[in-house]
Amino acid sequence: MTEPVSEGSDAASIIDVPEPARPASSIGRSSALLASGTLVSRVLGLVSIIVLSVAIGVNSSAGDTFALANQLPNNIYSLVAGGLLSAVIVPQIVKSSLNDDGGAGFINKLLTIGFVAVFIVTVIATACAPLLVSLYGGGFRDTNIGLATALAYWCLPQIMFYGLYSLLGETLNARGVFGPFSWAPVLNNVVAIGGLLTFIAVFGGAMEYKDPSQWTIAEIALLAGSATLGIAAQAFSLFFFLGRAGIKFRPDFGWRGVGLGNTGRAASWVFGIFLVSQISGVVELNVSSSASGGGNASVNAMKIGWLMYMLPHSIVTVSIVTAYFTRMSTHVRDGRFDELRNDISSAIRSILLIMIFAAVGLGVLSLPFSAVFGNDYGEVLSLAGVYLGFLTGLVPFTVFFVLLRVYYALGKTRWAFFIQVIQTSVYVVLALLVGALAPHEWTAVGLTLALTTAVTVQAVLSALVLRRHLGQLDVGGVVMQALWFLAAAIPAGAVGWGILQLLGGVGPDGFPVSNRLDAILSMAAAGTAMAVVYFGVLWLTRNPELRAFGEPLIDKLRRKNRTVDSRE
Repeated sequence: MTEPVSEGSDAASIIDVPEPARPASSIGRSSALLASGTLVSRVLGLVSIIVLSVAIGVNSSAGDTFALANQLPNNIYSLVAGGLLSAVIVPQIVKSSLNDDGGAGFINKLLTIGFVAVFIVTVIATACAPLLVSLYGGGFRDTNIGLATALAYWCLPQIMFYGLYSLLGETLNARGVFGPFSWAPVLNNVVAIGGLLTFIAVFGGAMEYKDPSQWTIAEIALLAGSATLGIAAQAFSLFFFLGRAGIKFRPDFGWRGVGLGNTGRAASWVFGIFLVSQISGVVELNVSSSASGGGNASVNAMKIGWLMYMLPHSIVTVSIVTAYFTRMSTHVRDGRFDELRNDISSAIRSILLIMIFAAVGLGVLSLPFSAVFGNDYGEVLSLAGVYLGFLTGLVPFTVFFVLLRVYYALGKTRWAFFIQVIQTSVYVVLALLVGALAPHEWTAVGLTLALTTAVTVQAVLSALVLRRHLGQLDVGGVVMQALWFLAAAIPAGAVGWGILQLLGGVGPDGFPVSNRLDAILSMAAAGTAMAVVYFGVLWLTRNPELRAFGEPLIDKLRRKNRTVDSRE
């Protein structure tokens, strides 16, 4: 528990005390707000990937090199701060809201120490750019290493801006202000797209820049610098919304006596989780970079495939879980564990309603979707293989993501750490086997399947351990709903595949993969048909999850129509 600040202190006037909990309807509104911002951001993110593919290619050495350099700040930030913020800030701020000052003193001190910490880490990481590139890109040739190092000097300052964004965003989430956190990345993508378009206009496209030795300082600065500028814009935009959450931030360097020790103890295990997970990242990048060159799917293809894979996850799973997380933390604080168990079941079932359809539907559309990013049919095929590999793990990853937030809400991060150790061990062993045994053209696909296996193990272990410590969970209900969703998704997928065949098939000369516009049109046609079949089957079979969402909406529309008729 944090120590309360007296009402007569200056902190008492800095922040308004929030309501302790939000009703279920608020969860829906918050999830919708988050999802809308995330949807716009992800669509622009996909546009950014398309433009990036035109600029530097998908399976090119230059593309792999930039993918590695631009991934480094994400890896370092995730290691030192990323998980700590989402795992620790929300529960601790919820607890501190019971203080006499509504948590003002705690928030000011927490933000101050967070800003200082990410600045120090950024300076150290940027100075160590050559070491980091060598550590993560061991499979690259010398020319790739040199270009990656130059790009990394421009990319690594993103660590500080990622830190600012997460610190401010998670604080806003904990105060019930969800919109800015999901909408700020829109600004990032706009800046990034502008930088890439400028790069193409000034320096040309992918075919001209596949050799890393051709890159100049101006090209490096424009490509990597615009990426960093986008992250900076995303972070600083959140400062304008602190007032909406009742926060008047004042730097406070008096860190003793406010209860940060509790935060540190919880954070230490989360730090361990991300430290262990970075072992997976180092192994993965070294194995995948060994396949770089020769038109093989490698670092960049895996990054693009991961971003494609994260599209449904970030729009649906993250939006719903983020809205649930604050309420779960409140249930734990108040000892309402029955309601916590209900929220776990409700969150997973609600998410799987969409994610099982997404896994099947996007699998059917994997080749047209890949054609949006690939510059030739060879790139389309290799990227589709990577994407399908990722999609096999979409459902277990979704379940694990929800359960991990439950561990965070409970403050039981030690359990999550040991489960992460097992997951990392499984993945590292399988990844090394892929690197040793698989041909280079299959390396990236093998890594995605290794990840699916490891995440499935992690999800099952997380559920078993949580059930042991939290009591009976609604496993049977979740499994039955998942099978119901799958039964509806299979005929929907068959319809989608049939439409692609009617449009000419997905071979080299097929309309759905002939160019980016045709691919988008084909996905729209097949995707719409699949959605109609999927949701139609669930509605006709009276699926309770879909009915719970759809019936209130239909009733609302009917009431609106009656109102209009009465006025006429």
